[in-house]
Amino acid sequence: MLKGKTVLLGVTGGIACYKSAGLASALVKQGANVQVLMTRNATEFIGPHTFESLTGNRVSVDTFDRNYQFQVEHIALADQADLVLVAPATANVLAKLAHGLADDMLTTTVLACDCPKIAAPAMNTRMYENPVTQDNLALLRRYGWEIVEPASGRLACGAMGRGKMPEPEELLETVLHALSHAKDMEGLKVLVTAGPTQEALDPVRCLTNHSTGRMGYAVARAAAARGAEVTLVSGPTALKKPAYVETVDVVSAQDMFEAVTARAPEQDIIIKAA
Repeated sequence: MLKGKTVLLGVTGGIACYKSAGLASALVKQGANVQVLMTRNATEFIGPHTFESLTGNRVSVDTFDRNYQFQVEHIALADQADLVLVAPATANVLAKLAHGLADDMLTTTVLACDCPKIAAPAMNTRMYENPVTQDNLALLRRYGWEIVEPASGRLACGAMGRGKMPEPEELLETVLHALSHAKDMEGLKVLVTAGPTQEALDPVRCLTNHSTGRMGYAVARAAAARGAEVTLVSGPTALKKPAYVETVDVVSAQDMFEAVTARAPEQDIIIKAA
């Protein structure tokens, strides 16, 4: 789905670097040309050879590396890029990117890019919640960056809270949303129904059906990837809620009827997969 697209993957110095290897591999499997840029600190956590083996491209670390073809390398990489993804993005690099500081290969190249940019912050909870970091994230959003919110859980430092880098599958979905389709449905509102309904017989038992909801969820995800504003009205399923979609959870057929009819007048397209 990403064939012909070039993704610049920026890897900065945090323990979450190990997830970036899985992300690079997932992007390559989708057909992307992945160019990895690493900070010096990132190489203390994971070696460039790992990414070179996964992507088939030389990893750029040093702005003044003499082992390159006759071209201004950071500009050449910026010209290729269809998307920039910095994952993990440390507080230090986020601060640099927010204020236009360019003192290494990663920040110099990103500053020269005019393509869409995504950052996945990963750090200690108190660092993430520090007002300075939050101000930098707000500034990046104002400059057009998409910020993927970190997950909550146990961090490498032993603390519990927000700051974990999202899993590679979630970041891949973010990239696919940005690059996999032309945004030819932008401005359209689409409502999709999906999954089963359950009718209670008593406090324990119910009547239902075998619908998994997969078709409706796939339709909703595809419409969102093409730029539509999507509402998904879903019965009980085991599926993960798709990103970039407003999901309305319902149980009974009456619940679904009310949810759909209440939103139907403002929709351009309604697809009933339930």
